[in-house]
Amino acid sequence: MVSRRRLGREFGWLWAAYAVSAYGSGLGFGALPLIAVLALHASPAEVSALSAVGPAVGALIAVPLAPWVEFRRKRPVMIAMDLARFAVMATIPLAYAFGRLGFVQLLVTSAVVAAAKIAFSAASGAYLKALVRPDDLLVANARFESTNWSSIAVGPPLGGAAIGLFGPVTTVVADALSYLFSALGIMAIRGREEAPPTTDRSPVRVGALLDGWRHIMGHSVLRALYLNNMLVSGLIMATEPLLAVLLLRELGFPAWQYGLAFAVPCVGGLIGSRLAPRVVARYGRHGVFRIVGTLRAVWLIGLAFVRPGVVGLVTVMAVELAIIINMSLYTPVLATYRLEHTPKHLVARTLSAWSIGQQASIAVCTAFGGLLADVTGPRTSIKVAGLLILITPLLLPRRDHTPQHEPEPARNHS
Repeated sequence: MVSRRRLGREFGWLWAAYAVSAYGSGLGFGALPLIAVLALHASPAEVSALSAVGPAVGALIAVPLAPWVEFRRKRPVMIAMDLARFAVMATIPLAYAFGRLGFVQLLVTSAVVAAAKIAFSAASGAYLKALVRPDDLLVANARFESTNWSSIAVGPPLGGAAIGLFGPVTTVVADALSYLFSALGIMAIRGREEAPPTTDRSPVRVGALLDGWRHIMGHSVLRALYLNNMLVSGLIMATEPLLAVLLLRELGFPAWQYGLAFAVPCVGGLIGSRLAPRVVARYGRHGVFRIVGTLRAVWLIGLAFVRPGVVGLVTVMAVELAIIINMSLYTPVLATYRLEHTPKHLVARTLSAWSIGQQASIAVCTAFGGLLADVTGPRTSIKVAGLLILITPLLLPRRDHTPQHEPEPARNHS
């Protein structure tokens, strides 16, 4: 079976490090908005600002980091980004214990974590492309996707229970420690890493900051997928802080039910990610982009009709299940296509550009969602996001003119 293919000891360590970090983040799912609501009594606009301003600033910080990541060995970069996230997350429980926790600290933490996540993802994507064979990329990405969704399935209910028992910053401690253990796992990888692209010891030119975007915009299919992904991610994630306010404050759901509403549907992530190699083998990647890319966008509007009690809980679970099955099938196929159609010397900058665009879109959509919620209420804002996302399938590529593996272009040293 393709999903059980052995990818080597080094990949095993990388996967284990990813799993530790993912499960820590699952425990801390939505931790900062929850702390803002439960500990600092933040308004809907403040909660949305926390989910928007932090990632936006983090994306700006990540822009100059992209060439820095590109021209360095990727394992030390991943370790450094894990340690940075551990350090900044650890400041939250310390400040809370001494009664000094404030909204600004949450914003700074959000920004640092967002920037480090972009740099880490760029480095790990480049490292993965060098680590496994091209034919194994989809299997590897599907395993990461499966781990991600399983961690969200397990983490939020445990995190919600921990918050109820031990206080609002409990899951932040677990999340911080997960980055530390992830760094230790990456340190355990013993294989010698390929030397990074060289800059001939000259300073990195300013244009190198934009090379990732040039590659994406110059590739017709990647460009369409990029624009579609920015809008879909932005509109879906914009509903997260709005749902926190709607479910926790207006509808009176306890924290454990809030976590459960997002955890149970994540079983769909295991289904979609495990089906990805088979679906691609049968229908082709372009079929996945068009059909599954459309299906992941049609369900969000359902969150606008959530009601109190069991019916509301089931509504959230059903909508999230439908979204997650399609996203978990779509995402590893997209990640594999993106790596296959990016030359080695541009992988880190391309992945950084992709993540920065996605984070910027999330920030803008979340900010507008918060402002609209302040005027009309969170339910109306969620409804607007659900209607807007229905137009995103129009941005998907209509046909794929590119071969399965494009030849590497001649390298232009930066």
